[in-house]
Amino acid sequence: MIAVKELRNIQQKNRSMICLGLDLDPKKMPSDFASTTKGMYDFAHRIIDATSDLVCAYKPNLAFYESLGAEGWSLLKLIVERVPEGIPIILDGKRGDIGNTASHYAKNLFDQLKADWVTLNPYMGYDSMRPFLEHKDKGVFVLCLTSNPGAKDFQQLSVNGSSLYKVVAEKVAYWNKERNCGLVVGATHPDQLKELRQLAGDMPILIPGVGAQGGSLEQAAIYGTDNFRKTAVINVSRSVLYASTGDDFAKKARIELAKLIGIVNALRSGPKETEESKDAEEPPTEQENVPPTDDQQPAQ
Repeated sequence: MIAVKELRNIQQKNRSMICLGLDLDPKKMPSDFASTTKGMYDFAHRIIDATSDLVCAYKPNLAFYESLGAEGWSLLKLIVERVPEGIPIILDGKRGDIGNTASHYAKNLFDQLKADWVTLNPYMGYDSMRPFLEHKDKGVFVLCLTSNPGAKDFQQLSVNGSSLYKVVAEKVAYWNKERNCGLVVGATHPDQLKELRQLAGDMPILIPGVGAQGGSLEQAAIYGTDNFRKTAVINVSRSVLYASTGDDFAKKARIELAKLIGIVNALRSGPKETEESKDAEEPPTEQENVPPTDDQQPAQ
């Protein structure tokens, strides 16, 4: 329950349900930062410094760091340490293995890398989930209905008259004894998202697939929260991280993130709030004491 409470607290404080995926791709970032892990760290910390008052979480995808070898793991630890206290870290590795192996995954992600939440693959059943769930102060987002085209291969199969993804949602709700579970449901399935919101009860839903994958931000916000009655986390990545390939990348990332928050908060507050989007240079009007952007402070 602690992880869920902290997630709700930061959403209220920052008035945001947007999670920023820290998927560092040297091919997409400014060339001055792409050639070394130090440069990649400088890129990431400038992004974090420019956006930490506008997000509800950061979500590094482990694959982007694992592909860099030992230096990638060191880079990830430094980036996690850079995130201000109180902002949850979701480590997206989609782990799912049995018994002792799963316990080592949990120890690495929660104890070594200091994740607040992790993503898990439930295909191997409860015993692959248990070592993670035993960390009662941490949270798990379990894959339910993902945003990729291949989701139909297994997740939408019929099982005893019900879709497999519904069976997963019901199982996770049953496993949620410590109230530290959530579901992953892609924004590219808006009708199913609306349906799964009801099956999920009070569990938070992590919603990828907005933007480049074609999911609707507006539908994700409304359906994923049951019209702002429940907790959801909407992940965005490329459209914000790589909003600019120039030295103004952190400033442009902040502007893009502020636009998305303005769209969501307009849905929450009504048409009068659409004035927020007139000047994209400004963050949502509710934000105070914002940190300087990268053009106001030297790179570390």
